[in-house]
Amino acid sequence: MRFGFWPGPNNSWSDTLALARHAETAGWHGIWYADHFMPNAEDTSGPTSECWTTLAALAVAVPRVRIGALVTGNTYRHPAVLAKMAANVDNISGGRCVLGLGAGWQENEHRAYGINFSTLGGRMNRFEEACEVVTGLFTNAQTNFTGKHYQLTDAPLAPKPVQQPLPLLIGGGGEQRTLRIAAKYANEWNVWGTPELLARKGAILDRHCEELGRDPRSIKHSTQGMLVLTDDAAAVERMKASGRPVIGGDGPGVRATIEQYAEAGVDEVIIPDFNLGATVEAKTAVMDRFAREVMSYFK
Repeated sequence: MRFGFWPGPNNSWSDTLALARHAETAGWHGIWYADHFMPNAEDTSGPTSECWTTLAALAVAVPRVRIGALVTGNTYRHPAVLAKMAANVDNISGGRCVLGLGAGWQENEHRAYGINFSTLGGRMNRFEEACEVVTGLFTNAQTNFTGKHYQLTDAPLAPKPVQQPLPLLIGGGGEQRTLRIAAKYANEWNVWGTPELLARKGAILDRHCEELGRDPRSIKHSTQGMLVLTDDAAAVERMKASGRPVIGGDGPGVRATIEQYAEAGVDEVIIPDFNLGATVEAKTAVMDRFAREVMSYFK
């Protein structure tokens, strides 16, 4: 089992850097970053750092762990531009970048910045074309593509990513479209959910792979949950009431949940910092307890 850490984009750069360096030193396997421009809330005044410039900085400043977007909104950038960005971050990092990609969902960003939001079907159609575009550019000397939404003519991409292939992580749990797109293009797949949900959707992903003639084992699975590492059972229940999947309890209880994820076919569990405290010191204290009482048992 791998463990990733997810600093929120509302952190200052200095706090993000401190958390990422601490995670690397403490033995975490990856740093993940969300791709948003503003809060998804009525009050949109809070700071929100941009994803790919942050990943490029982390590629230099944090030299060991994987770094990736969780996940890039396809609507925000032309996929050829995104492929160039990801390849460059992979080169800067020496081959540690993961291109997380999703169809895009946060409507208030699109309205505020004048970005076309479209319908769910429209976003999914763009997303599927984008997956073909980025995987083609990563592989081909020149890429030609004629789609409804994107067109490329003898498009080069150099330098190529260090990793061949550069991992494409598909984010989302839609069983008809998203999981089939993942079966066709993804090296990794991610969705929020309980172990039961991951097991059920993972089986659907496997069926899509089999229909397309692909080995399901070639796609790694990951998920995330709100960590509540505490002896206070009431605190765990309060967090569950928020509606997000919760990884909660004391050390043995959290380990048992991680084991359930492993049994469901999950290869990486990602811990967001959203509820771990207001300061770097508070967050790193929880990270260290998690490393001692949970991560150390899965080495």
